[in-house]
Amino acid sequence: MQKITLSFLFVFLAFSCGVKTTQSMLTGGDYDGAINRSVESLRSNKDAKGKQDYVYLLEEAFAKAKERDLRDIEMMIKESNPSNLERIFNTYLNLEERQEKIRPLLPLRLIKQGKNASFAFDNYTDRIIESKNALSKYLYDNASALLKSKVKTDYRKAYDDLAYLEKINPGYKNVKKLMEDAQFKGTDFVNVYSQNQTNLVIPKQLQDDLLDISTYGLNDKWTVYHNVKQKNISYDYSLIVNFREIVISPEQIKEKEFIKEKQIKDGVKTLLDSRGNPVKDSLGRPIKVDKFKNIRINIFEFRQFKSCQIVAKIDYVNAKSNQLLQTFPVASEFIFESMYATYKGDKNACEESYLPNFNKKAVPFPNNEQMIYDTGEDLKVKLKNIIVQNKFKS
Repeated sequence: MQKITLSFLFVFLAFSCGVKTTQSMLTGGDYDGAINRSVESLRSNKDAKGKQDYVYLLEEAFAKAKERDLRDIEMMIKESNPSNLERIFNTYLNLEERQEKIRPLLPLRLIKQGKNASFAFDNYTDRIIESKNALSKYLYDNASALLKSKVKTDYRKAYDDLAYLEKINPGYKNVKKLMEDAQFKGTDFVNVYSQNQTNLVIPKQLQDDLLDISTYGLNDKWTVYHNVKQKNISYDYSLIVNFREIVISPEQIKEKEFIKEKQIKDGVKTLLDSRGNPVKDSLGRPIKVDKFKNIRINIFEFRQFKSCQIVAKIDYVNAKSNQLLQTFPVASEFIFESMYATYKGDKNACEESYLPNFNKKAVPFPNNEQMIYDTGEDLKVKLKNIIVQNKFKS
């Protein structure tokens, strides 16, 4: 019985808090918030006596929201400001959407008054179409004017206006064609190429991979990178990878000799006392103990080593004025290293983790071209990070 009472109290408190919150929204002018909470509550057991508060709140909130929106529309129409057209259109949509939220719940009964709650629904279809057409014309005319500009930011604004127009009024005039024009005109095109200022040959594959920006996933809505110049495109910027220095070390084999010793078990022996006599247990049997011996190994370790370092700088250049905008130094290093070993003695004296080195042999050193290419893999990562953190801006 106590559990039932507590459960009932909990439900009552939760319901009471919900009504108070909805009432606070209504008195605070958040009519749509009050409508949404009321509608959510009335979706189940709408005719229950305990839901009556929500019916009254919904009726009042709807009336006030409608009155406010129609008053706002009237004022905006009187202002005759084209910038209000989008707000007028969206307000009509909200009026229609609000009705459609409530419509499935109707009728809603006011039990004490013995009648249904009143919701004055209107047909906004004509006014929605009229305001949409007015907004569409405004957006189209505004975008068309912006496309006559010579400023990229204007082309981008035109694109956004046209994209919104296509969303609310698909197929309007030649909007898609104008969007393509705005996209092209508003895009920053960047030509990416390299310059070799070293005395070594840069592998062609490295240059191709390094400059293939498409693999970096860096193209965005308003920036496109080309590593091969295309016809009919006037480039806005150049991104130049200047190879300044390439240092490749000689092939080296470093030899090291060291000794390892270990004591290992070598059978058992009889325990003797200080006089050399066998020590016996309580049953008279000689006591046996582990016998150990020392083992030793001479290890001859060989380490193959070769390194390559590339020093470069990344230049951002305004292609129109040929002005240097920014420079970013960058350096990458690749180290080839291989180790193998031989031995004399008992290899059991060596740690188990070291044993695989005795099965290795000397391997061919990579040639200089391969070293440069492998170093370039790290350079690609650093180049991408530079571009990601330093976008071209018109």
